[in-house]
Amino acid sequence: MPRLLHYSDIENVYDDPERAGRLAGLVSSLGGPDSLVVGSGDNTSPGVLALVSKGRQALDFFHAVDSDVETFGNHDFDYGPDATRQLVADAPQTWVSANVRDESGERFGRNEGVTPWTVESVAGDDIGFFGVTDPTTDSLNPMAAELGFDDPYEAAERAVSDLRAEGVDYVVAVSHLGAGDDELAKRVDVDAILGGHVHSKRVEYVHDTLLLRPGVNGWTVLELTLDDEGARAERHELDGNDGGDGGDGSDEGDAPNGSDESGTHDGSDTVVDESLVAALRSRLAESGLDSVVGEAQTPMQRTEDVVFGGECAVGNFVADAYRWAADADVGLQNSGGIRNGPALSGEVTVADLVSVVPFAEPVVVAELTGEELLTAFRQAAGGVVDFGEPHWWHGHVSGATVRWDDERRELLAARVGGEPVDTDRLYRVATAEYLLHSDHEFPVVSERHRAGEFGIQHEILAEYAREFGVAASVEGRIRRPADD
Repeated sequence: MPRLLHYSDIENVYDDPERAGRLAGLVSSLGGPDSLVVGSGDNTSPGVLALVSKGRQALDFFHAVDSDVETFGNHDFDYGPDATRQLVADAPQTWVSANVRDESGERFGRNEGVTPWTVESVAGDDIGFFGVTDPTTDSLNPMAAELGFDDPYEAAERAVSDLRAEGVDYVVAVSHLGAGDDELAKRVDVDAILGGHVHSKRVEYVHDTLLLRPGVNGWTVLELTLDDEGARAERHELDGNDGGDGGDGSDEGDAPNGSDESGTHDGSDTVVDESLVAALRSRLAESGLDSVVGEAQTPMQRTEDVVFGGECAVGNFVADAYRWAADADVGLQNSGGIRNGPALSGEVTVADLVSVVPFAEPVVVAELTGEELLTAFRQAAGGVVDFGEPHWWHGHVSGATVRWDDERRELLAARVGGEPVDTDRLYRVATAEYLLHSDHEFPVVSERHRAGEFGIQHEILAEYAREFGVAASVEGRIRRPADD
């Protein structure tokens, strides 16, 4: 009976070579002639090494674990379509993508071997894989703006039909749709969905289809077993998971009939892939990002629970730096732009700050009317923007205070510079350029609001840290009734 070893959204695991080596060792220890290794996107970027290597550091990992199948996540286009095509050409695995089109409308990566679906034979069975990517990737990632994305469900239906016609024993979706996986399970007849994009872990049956998500940053590998009795999964985790996986450490639901066999693997006995560690350390040494910019005497946590939970020190630090650099009225940082990882503590290097906001994008000033600014404050609530989890808080501010009622979904009060927001006034808001392009977080902010451009995000953080140190505290900028 075949086994699939599933990883996804490992993103900045490469910035910790030892942990990346342990992850590769874990995958290899679980492998065998009856197994295939499958990734479901965002396994090349973002991160410090990703930024300086244009995603090619992932090739070290792909070769180390002998990856078999992969699809595209939104961050796999962070350095533009040409960089992605070159990476695909040099990668060992088969890339499946049924709904991504290139700049001319053709199937993306056709010449590099990307295919809508593939059939892999293992343990005497033929398994059909197809890949689908979030169709809003062109708005999530400005570097993917020239690409096209077909309806993923229609593309999936075509791929499943083709695979069933091939007479395969099993059909598996490799998906980077996130929350769209539930609709995928409803629309197509597949044996399992290997999902990603949303960073919380999941092992759950949806419409009689087993849906898996490993979480973020390479803390978890999911082992899927397929046989005549159906699909079942086991969870293997590296020890030392401090919450930096971006989830709460629990699954969203259990599969019925005992078919969820989730367990925990103690990663302390995993053999480290020292060749991968050496390769990644070599890339880090060449990056020149190890200079110290300041010292964080009080650790700044950046787990998902902290960053999406409301006001936090690291969010204040980033928003303060933006407002300072642009001499703006308000600094605004989207929570999703602050990447999960170890706390900023002790000596902080440029590399540490890159890992906080690992994007080669500038800070911009957006000029918003007071009414638009109030709308932006409302859109910080997850229940309003309908992106991510409903309880998430999506924004961090500087120069402003916000009071919000979660239960009533109502903005109770907002001030800038200590004064109530004037709906007729024009406010200068320093933020990440990403928000000018995205319809998912703070959709009120758009390209038409652009009024200036400043340095690259992590470079501004480094300048601010050198000038003022690495320090910030929670001081009541964002208040929700539960905080009182």
